[in-house]
Amino acid sequence: MTPHRFDLRVYYEDTDLAGIVYYANYLKFIERARTEWVRGLGIDQGRLKAESGIVFAVRRVVADYLRPARFDDLLTVETRLAALSPARIVLEQDVLRAGERLFAAGVTLVALAETGRPARLPADIRRALGAAAR
Repeated sequence: MTPHRFDLRVYYEDTDLAGIVYYANYLKFIERARTEWVRGLGIDQGRLKAESGIVFAVRRVVADYLRPARFDDLLTVETRLAALSPARIVLEQDVLRAGERLFAAGVTLVALAETGRPARLPADIRRALGAAAR
């Protein structure tokens, strides 16, 4: 499977006193990439919430900080579908600089109903997500 790619630039606001990307900002970077991945699959999260009351929520993140990114670096976030169930999406996400892996994460998303309880993803959404694995 070809991963989804999302490019971004490291700005001064992304760095800490040492001039490297502050650790929590990697979570923001991979969140942006996930949003663009879902959008690229034709899934409108706003419409999904409005029509079915379903939202995606992060259930688990396992993160490895391998090498630092710095101010003005051009980074690429790669997103790959690792597993899909009726109410759960597992992704692998890497942050790269010129092909060098700086950060790796395994992210588990769950579908939640308006009540905050787990919900099954609509069949069309599961199909769109499943197509990403091919």
